[in-house]
Amino acid sequence: MNRVWKTVTALADRFDEADTARGMPPEESHVLQVLKIGEEFGEAAQAVIGVKGTNPRKGTSHSWEDVHAEVADVVITGMVALARMRPDAAEYFADQLKAKAANFLPRTTA
Repeated sequence: MNRVWKTVTALADRFDEADTARGMPPEESHVLQVLKIGEEFGEAAQAVIGVKGTNPRKGTSHSWEDVHAEVADVVITGMVALARMRPDAAEYFADQLKAKAANFLPRTTA
């Protein structure tokens, strides 16, 4: 397991421990973690709106750097969600990435 997935797994374990201490069943934790992805996506969308200045009440309120940070939050939250739901998250993600990429990237004959 690489360094990124070790960190993601450590975060997942910490959140699982906190939810267990609160008496929350794993399925409920998983549902809430998936909803957290939606929350983070909303913040990324809000940052794009802020870059474009399309909210007349707020005007230009964000930078592209803000968008980048919010998109990173979406990715991290998604990775943590997967790690909370699957002990084999790193391998599962790698397999899913390979399968999805095969739909879009040219096949090579090596």
